[in-house]
This record gives sequence, C-alpha cells and structure tokens, in this order.
Amino acid sequence: MGTSTCLYHFILLNWYIFLNYYIPQLGAIFQDGAQSKYLTLLNLLLQAVFFGVAFLDDVLKRIKKRKDIKFITAFRDLFFATLAFPIGTFVFLAFWTIYLYDRELIYPKTLDGIFPVWVNHAMHSFILLFLLIEIILRPHHYPSKTTGFILLAVGSIGYIWRILWLYSKTGHWVYPVLEKLSPVGLAAFFFLSYISTVSFFLLGERLNHWKWGENLQDTSC
Repeated sequence: MGTSTCLYHFILLNWYIFLNYYIPQLGAIFQDGAQSKYLTLLNLLLQAVFFGVAFLDDVLKRIKKRKDIKFITAFRDLFFATLAFPIGTFVFLAFWTIYLYDRELIYPKTLDGIFPVWVNHAMHSFILLFLLIEIILRPHHYPSKTTGFILLAVGSIGYIWRILWLYSKTGHWVYPVLEKLSPVGLAAFFFLSYISTVSFFLLGERLNHWKWGENLQDTSC
C-alpha cells in the first residue's frame, strides 16, 4: 500500500502540474489575472500543492525511515482537511449543480470552442474522484472544528474580496450567475458557499473516520 500511495501522489502531482501549465495556454480568457479569479484554476493549484507536499512526505519518510516527518506530515493533513478536500468538493458540486440548471450561468456554450471536453472534466469532475481515492489510500489527522472553520472562513473571505475587487475595477462579475443576483442575493450566495465548504470539511472528517476509525497509522513509500 505504501508504494502504491507514493506512486499515486507522484502521478497526481505531475497531472496537476501539467493542467496548471496547459490550461492557461488555451485562450485569452486567462488574461488579466484570470488564474487568481476563477476558483476552478485556484483549485487546480491547490491540488498541485497538496499532492506535491504528499509526495515529498512520502519520499522523506522512505529516506529517513520514519513514520512521520512532523512539520510536513502535519502540514499535509491540515492542507488536505481545510483546503484540498473541501474546496475541491465544492468546485465539483457547485459547478455541476449550476451547469445542470443553466450552463450559461457558469460555463457558457461558447467555451466549448476553447476547452476540449476532457479539459472540462479534468477541471470539474476528476478532482472529487482523486480526493476520495486519497482518503481510501491514506489516513489524515484532522484539526479541531474551530481551526477548520476559521481557516475556511479566512480563505472564503479572501476569495470573496478578490471577486468584489475585480468587479469594482472592471464592472463585470467573474461568473455570469453573479450578475443575476441582488446585493442580498449575493450575500446569501457567498454565505451559503461558505456553509457548503464547512459541510465538506465535516464530510471529509467523517469519511476519514469511516475508513480508518481510530487507526490513523500512516504509511510511506
């Protein structure tokens, strides 16, 4: 299991490095700071960082023949619990929910001429599958709920501020769906988005406990 987990992290690290390089080359849509305004692209970067840290943790454990590399292992688990899993799950569910309701609100049909179908699924579908496999392959120590909620709040506020700042500068919303909402509707949308990420944090914790119980013995390459 240890070697397969290490190989899995190595493959996913290279997959996300490739996506982070390849996708921005596809069109002018990615100009003007697009990589920091679209949550989908930020999520791809988060996944690359997570799997990079996970692979580094695997390699160092093998080299040092230790069960954990304290700082790196702790950072890996915190990053997975508070960013990689809840944000990745949110991107998957929010995108496909809005897409199935009215794709023009989130992913207009004109984008089909820019992104091949496999790229759309790489950005919005496979992410959840890979995260669920990660839970199955390796246990993660979750932080306290207070820590998790605070870190998610900081991340959410930071991204909301970025969206509002871009709107103040350009007069255009990052996502078409935001154009349809009143100020109260926007506040409700942002609040429900945060509540969703908190729910996914709790879901990840529950799945981790379901798979591993109290046996959080880690494995290495």
